[in-house]
Amino acid sequence: MERSQSETSGIGQRLRKLRLEKGLNQQDLASADISVSYVSLIETGKRAPSEAVLKFLAERVGCSVEYLRTGRDDARVKELELKIAFGDMALRNGANGEALQSYSEALASAPFLGEAMIRRARTGQAMAFEKLGRLEAAIQLLTSLFEDPGTVVGSAEWAQLAVALCRCHRESANHLLSVEIGEKAMRELDTLGMEVTDDHMQLGATLIDCYRVRGDLAQAHVVASRLMPLAEETGSRVARGSVYWNAALVAKSQGRTSEALALTERALIMMAETDNVRHQSLLKTVYGTLMLESVNPDLERARTLLAEAQQGLLEVGTSSEQAFCETSLAQVSVRDGQFEAAVAHASRALGLFRNEPRWESAKARTVLAQAQFRSGDRATGEATLNAVERQLTQIPVTRSTAEVWRYIGDVWKENGHPSEAMEAYQRALTEVGLRGLPAGSTAVTRS
Repeated sequence: MERSQSETSGIGQRLRKLRLEKGLNQQDLASADISVSYVSLIETGKRAPSEAVLKFLAERVGCSVEYLRTGRDDARVKELELKIAFGDMALRNGANGEALQSYSEALASAPFLGEAMIRRARTGQAMAFEKLGRLEAAIQLLTSLFEDPGTVVGSAEWAQLAVALCRCHRESANHLLSVEIGEKAMRELDTLGMEVTDDHMQLGATLIDCYRVRGDLAQAHVVASRLMPLAEETGSRVARGSVYWNAALVAKSQGRTSEALALTERALIMMAETDNVRHQSLLKTVYGTLMLESVNPDLERARTLLAEAQQGLLEVGTSSEQAFCETSLAQVSVRDGQFEAAVAHASRALGLFRNEPRWESAKARTVLAQAQFRSGDRATGEATLNAVERQLTQIPVTRSTAEVWRYIGDVWKENGHPSEAMEAYQRALTEVGLRGLPAGSTAVTRS
């Protein structure tokens, strides 16, 4: 069948593009019946290949004959769209490795997909990287999507990318950049004067937590106070739950435990009607952990909440989220005198953290040391606390690391090590910006 010059040229262009994407040269497409020069003539649109040649070349570059001939392949497109939809479902259900594989397989055939589907797959890929703890890969991909001219400022996609970027930078301990991105995004929304949406609420809630983790509790409280009335007026139950959740974490960090408990309970009520098992489980973890800090904690209620949370997180949570819950269960067991169970929970947490240098694993190891001391194994407890102190020197300083130092001091103190306790307390104060007198300072005496 005779082909027009434009059809022949289109075949050549698609063939060359696919060949280069596969890292092949023209020699790789040649055979006993197809010379290298003939491949070159096809790619430049100077020869129209027969159906047999088309089939051979399509197999070599990994596409269908229909796509090579017309640039369209409805069956293949449908297959790839289903693969992306499967990735979305796997991501929601916590099967992050499967999700990443589905997105990556779809993107390997990107020429068949439209721009919208490619962006959806790349966004999903970035979210999967984040949940798998591959933060550097997630940040690189999210940044390219966020800064792409096709991303409309103020859109739901834009807000989702901004939230994810803030979150990833926060988790990688780049607190300055996490706050900078969140603040800039909020300013852009204010400038646009757009109606407040759930996506915008989520951005504000994430910024609150970025301030909290950085140690800027005053600013976190200011943003939370601004967002809570807006959430009540315009937000959905999920948006309101997100704001209350992060406001509760700020209240906890400021020592307002009763207020934090009340806000967490409100967040749980808001989230209870959703099908987001992960968010419900994370809130139960926060609630159970907060109960341990109250004056007269209900240990049985805290254990029940944390056990329910762990069950949900085993299905849809990340390893870090499961580990944090295990740490809280260990604390309950220490308070309740179940030291063997505490050691088991803390050890599982450390296994899930994979001994990464992060404050959460330092806290888990401190709980482990406390359980070891209380079970009578003082030598092991001392060795574990010494290991925590060495670990903390490898972790960027934040308010959270200061809280771990304070915890270490308490454990040393209750086990008869006053000098070690004093040193840990001093480290805690230093890490929140309260330094002691310079060496050699002379006390002033009053006459």
